[in-house]
Amino acid sequence: MTNRSIPAPTPSRARSRALSCALACALPLGCANQADRAQTTETPTSAPAAAAPSRADASLLSRELLFGNPDKVAPQLSGDGSKILYLAPKDGVMNVWVGDAADGGAAAKPITHDTHRGVRVALWSWGGDRVIYIQDKGGDENWHVYAADPEGGETKDLTPIDGVQAQLASMSRDFPDELLVGLNDRDPAYHDVYRVNVKTGARALVEKNTEKYAGYSFDDAFKTRLAMRSTPDGGMEWLIKRGKRFQPLTTIPKEDMFDTSAYGYDRAGKTLYMSDSRGRETGALVAYDMKTGKQSVIAEDPQVNLAGWLRDAKTGKPLAVTFDRERVRWQVIDEVVRPDLDYLKTVQDDDFAIIDQTLDDQTWLVAYYGDDGPTRYYVYDRAGKRARLLFSSRAALEDKPLTPMHPVVIKARDGLELVSFLSLPLAADPDGDGRPDAPVPMVLLVHGGPWGRVGWGYDSYHQWLASRGYAVLDVNFRGSTGFTKSFANAGDREWAGKMHDDLIDAVRWAVDERVAAPDKVAIMGASYGGYATLVGLTFTPDAFACGVDIVGPSSLVTLLQSIPPYWASLKATFAQRVGDPETEEGRQQLLARSPITKVDQIKRPLLIGQGANDPRVKQAEADQIVKAMQERGIPVTYALYPDEGHGFARPENNKSFNAITEAFLSECLGGAYEPIGDDFQGSSVTVPVGAELVPGVAEALRAG
Repeated sequence: MTNRSIPAPTPSRARSRALSCALACALPLGCANQADRAQTTETPTSAPAAAAPSRADASLLSRELLFGNPDKVAPQLSGDGSKILYLAPKDGVMNVWVGDAADGGAAAKPITHDTHRGVRVALWSWGGDRVIYIQDKGGDENWHVYAADPEGGETKDLTPIDGVQAQLASMSRDFPDELLVGLNDRDPAYHDVYRVNVKTGARALVEKNTEKYAGYSFDDAFKTRLAMRSTPDGGMEWLIKRGKRFQPLTTIPKEDMFDTSAYGYDRAGKTLYMSDSRGRETGALVAYDMKTGKQSVIAEDPQVNLAGWLRDAKTGKPLAVTFDRERVRWQVIDEVVRPDLDYLKTVQDDDFAIIDQTLDDQTWLVAYYGDDGPTRYYVYDRAGKRARLLFSSRAALEDKPLTPMHPVVIKARDGLELVSFLSLPLAADPDGDGRPDAPVPMVLLVHGGPWGRVGWGYDSYHQWLASRGYAVLDVNFRGSTGFTKSFANAGDREWAGKMHDDLIDAVRWAVDERVAAPDKVAIMGASYGGYATLVGLTFTPDAFACGVDIVGPSSLVTLLQSIPPYWASLKATFAQRVGDPETEEGRQQLLARSPITKVDQIKRPLLIGQGANDPRVKQAEADQIVKAMQERGIPVTYALYPDEGHGFARPENNKSFNAITEAFLSECLGGAYEPIGDDFQGSSVTVPVGAELVPGVAEALRAG
């Protein structure tokens, strides 16, 4: 396969709110100072939330169907195309399965044997005789890199150091039995890079990171080409390695940090391909000559950044790119792939991604992402122009009544366009025009990051909530990335400010369009979305009927004072984009934007979910707001998971929290809910506060 991208430890493209809603991506970020706005005063309605009669209904689409383990996901072909791996349950836990590619892995067998947390990322070594996967313990994000024998033999921990985070840095077809791996064992704040043998585990130091580099860039020869270092203003300095020394090459200004990054090199190592927004509003695909410094733009879109690219497996050169505003758009770079892409567009009327290529580039794996069905994986034979269905991620969903997702563009009060996605209960929208016959209760979902985005496609949360009778609205508020840099930078220091205004404006739009019943709108999200939920109930206490906060920070001061040590290179970014906790003025500004300072404003029901091992948003963030509410006699329900981190990775835990959420929302919005039943079985869920406030929770806890 060509220059395999090193995946992050998250599931597939379809968003899992509990896992992919990171408070901060591995993106260096810029900043801009904005006047402090301690309170967002405008709300879509000031009417008190009406008491809503809840409805138990055992005939609903089950949470097991929507949130249990998928059947099979994330397939990959070995370089020669003879073998296939995928992730699938073994005894109820996701593991790596390997089989013959000829029959699509029909006779595949598990080669890993995790019994608790499950494997979420796996890929072939270039030699095809090892499967590489990463795993942490209980959500602590101290990832280990493992190499498993695909014949069912030994699995070796390549980074067997407790309390240390490993990062896959690079792989190359020129070194089929080796990886480049970053380790922060010498300095918890910065990763050194080692060359590691996947069979023996032997490692040799490649880069000793004594200069506080945020990261490195390597070509196929495992030659270090670039180092990146944060600048005090939230930008990034790129340095080129000449001989044994790094010399300044260029600087990425803070306003371009969202949209400018190195993608990879051609096979000769002469050309760097990168996304670059400098001098334009969006990140374009740019070719940079490493010798002369000459740059040329290959592809760009005026509304959105480069979303992805397809490379030639032999040369490493770009063949096509994708852009994604409301739907994915392909743009051909090399005409050799136009017939392939034209054919693939006819296979299904869905967005698709080419997720793998064999070494000879004659066989591709293609994933199709629709909005009303599971992900479907195909094997595509380029010579024969023929795609064969491999499997779908959740076969049981194929014949279920699922709701479509409608892209909508909402105007914020200052004119910014908020690309958003709306799902409706099928019964409420019989003609499928994206507007219900009458207003319905609504859940406003807020994505994490905030430096990320939501897109079109199947979303289990949309399907779940719509099937319970709710409209579901997902908003790309300012600060979301993927669009223009002005849009992303408009979120600088606007936490609980204009970023929240955008959410309020989206709710007002839904009310004005008769999508949402004005007194029955809930707010829900994870990480930044959890913070936005707390902001919604404290800064705009009349705007929402209730809120669900998952791993959201309650104080921006304690949040930024407790970031993981390996985020040291992002401190300047946080100081500029969010606020500076190191100065008294900065702390006061951050406190003014912190829900913990406005706890006494809460008047609507609140549900909080938290992982005890979360390294990003510590348990203390949930504990302190729960304590403050208890001291004021304000009701709250708090679910705590001792074996989870930044979200709920184990399906048993995810289902249990969603069971609580479903009953909670039914109480405040009046939708149907599936009884909790046995959805606590196998889960580590504890509810230290407020179990009696949600129907069925206390009984389910007693039942075990």
